[in-house]
Amino acid sequence: MLFLIEYNRHRGEIVNLRTFADSERRTAESSRLTLELELNRQAIEHEVVLLEAIDEAALRRTHRRYFETLGDLARAS
Repeated sequence: MLFLIEYNRHRGEIVNLRTFADSERRTAESSRLTLELELNRQAIEHEVVLLEAIDEAALRRTHRRYFETLGDLARAS
């Protein structure tokens, strides 16, 4: 699975999370580019990433910073 994440670093939260099947890689990549261009045009400073994982649970384990607060991450370490 592919996951397109729009993340607001200042607030520490996901703005939008979209999922795509592996067979939709081109669509996912196009969506990522379109989103980045639109945010740039509007001068919105959000992080946009396209990540691959077996499922959302695996994504949450490998990329915890998108899903947990800074306090949660500090307590876990």
